[in-house]
This record gives sequence, structure tokens and C-alpha cells, in this order.
Amino acid sequence: MSVINWFEVPVADFERAKTFYETVLDKQLFVNDQRETMGSILGVFPHDGQVGGCLVHNPQYGYTPSAEGTLVYFTITGNMDSALTRVPAAGGQVLLPKTELGENAGGGYVSWVRDTEGNKVGFYSES
Repeated sequence: MSVINWFEVPVADFERAKTFYETVLDKQLFVNDQRETMGSILGVFPHDGQVGGCLVHNPQYGYTPSAEGTLVYFTITGNMDSALTRVPAAGGQVLLPKTELGENAGGGYVSWVRDTEGNKVGFYSES
């Protein structure tokens, strides 16, 4: 069992952020509107039922986008190059280009991007 079960990426403009992540990750987010009960609107990322996460807009509880602090990595299905080409077109910025991890680190590739809200997030891909 993973010690991580959920993460939340704070956003200032929910629709802009949702469009960015859906475009770059090529996945649809499920919208969970909790504004009446908790003051939040969530964009839930597809997940396998073990570790999940979402975009969250909730200024009432101090959810503020940031490029500092915890770094969340998203799995990129297929080749990372195509996802990275969609980042600037969707309003983001590539901070660390596709970088090979090497065998000692388990293989694969990583990159870092800044989303439309100012968050720094990581991408991981096997190719």
C-alpha cells in the first residue's frame, strides 16, 4: 500500500487550469463541485483507485498556487516529447526539459513545468 493517497494542486482560475492539464496530459478531468459545502471546486485526475489527486480552487481556505514546496509528478502515457510540446501552447512553461534518469534511478525520463497558475509540477515517462 502506498503511503500517499491524495494530492491537491491549488489553482487561481479553475477553468484555465483545467484546460491546461486536459490539453497537456491529454486526459479529461472529472469536475466535483463542492462550492456549497466546502467552498471548493475540484478537477479530479483519472486514477487507478490507489493514489489520486485533483486541481482545487478554494480561496476561502488559503489554497494558493506556488512553485515552491512539494513537487507532484504526473505520469505521461507514451512519449514525453509530445506532452512537452503542448505545454507552451496551453499557456505553461517548460522549466526542465526531458531528462534521462539513468538506470540507478530506475530509468525513464522526467521534466518540470510551470502551469498556468504558477505551480511547478513534474512529469515522468518511460519514453
